[in-house]
Amino acid sequence: MDKHPSKDIIGSYGDYLKDKKIVLCVTASVAAYKAVDLARLLMRYGAEVYPVMSKEATRLITPDLLHWATGNKTVTKLTKELEHIQLADYNRSDLIIIYPCTGNTISKIANGIDDTSITSIVTVALGSKIPIIIAPAMHEAMYHNPILIENIKRLKRYAIIIEPYIIENKAKIVEQEKIVDIAIRILSKHKLKGKKVLVTAGSTVEYIDPIRIVSSKASGKFGVEIAKAAYRLGLDVKLIYGHGNAIIPDYLDVIRVDTSRDMYDAVIDNINNIDILIMSAAVADYKPLKSKDTKIETSINTKLTIDLVATEKIVNKVKDINPNVFLVAFKALYNVSKEELIETAKKKMIECKADMIFANDVGKEGSEMGSDKIEGYIIDDEVKHVELQSKEKAARLLLDYIASKFS
Repeated sequence: MDKHPSKDIIGSYGDYLKDKKIVLCVTASVAAYKAVDLARLLMRYGAEVYPVMSKEATRLITPDLLHWATGNKTVTKLTKELEHIQLADYNRSDLIIIYPCTGNTISKIANGIDDTSITSIVTVALGSKIPIIIAPAMHEAMYHNPILIENIKRLKRYAIIIEPYIIENKAKIVEQEKIVDIAIRILSKHKLKGKKVLVTAGSTVEYIDPIRIVSSKASGKFGVEIAKAAYRLGLDVKLIYGHGNAIIPDYLDVIRVDTSRDMYDAVIDNINNIDILIMSAAVADYKPLKSKDTKIETSINTKLTIDLVATEKIVNKVKDINPNVFLVAFKALYNVSKEELIETAKKKMIECKADMIFANDVGKEGSEMGSDKIEGYIIDDEVKHVELQSKEKAARLLLDYIASKFS
């Protein structure tokens, strides 16, 4: 058999980890079962995963389970094959992840104790300069042990410690998605790595009264996916987010805003000293001329007329303040022809002096507001069609296209 069937999923979510070799070490925490899903997720982004288990961890899950999950034999002890050298010597692997990691293993590594398959692999990896991610999991009292705290502090000089969540008197391990995103970021060699990017996302609201608003159905999902992709690729990311139902990872630096004026102020306050500005937010085009301070009672006002006035176009101010920023504008229309969509977007690009614009028709089936998929066009001096696909993949495609414009 040339290829284990479990490896058929490799790259199914993307190529962020293509050709990367990751050693996944599992110690004897009850959270050990979560390593299976982590292995599969790493693989879906392109990685080859090689599992290693401590002897005690095999009491919680079997080595066969991780063999099945990864398609690679699980190392549970060191033999004449020198598994620690095969996996962690110079240029043998790209990353070591210990998920979950017990307090015992943390303290052994921090004090140079090398008496298990996992601590031996880490010993070699520290010498060969392979990056190491450690995700602790244990009871809260154990995590707050002052000796362990000192060991973690010491270990942070040599490895990346992903702090657990303190819930129900437990130091619970972080979710697999966070580990994958951090792993991708560490291993990224993308052209934009190190660049500073500001992303706007979500909708803004304008108040009719304290209860009622003028807004849009924008979810903010695409903007959040752009921010996540930028983080993964190694950019310095800040996200300005209005309203929506997108799930925002806790590792993102987020500024929350409410109204179009809040969005304007946040953009202006952060526009200097950035390299790229991606304005995907659906800022309200109109606001009530006058807003009531108290709730309008329908029993008194059976008919209501509201005068709306245009809000200030934030995107039109950007180049006046920071002419060197690479500006990506957005244009959404509803149920129009391809030609009208592209022509309207080009006019907006010229008007706001954008370097690039993403245009999409939210009236197209499968690409509606709030959808997890998107279709559109990336426009600069060329027109690139973005076929209907997940917003996650479209976000990466957009950033790759932006990168192509940087020398």
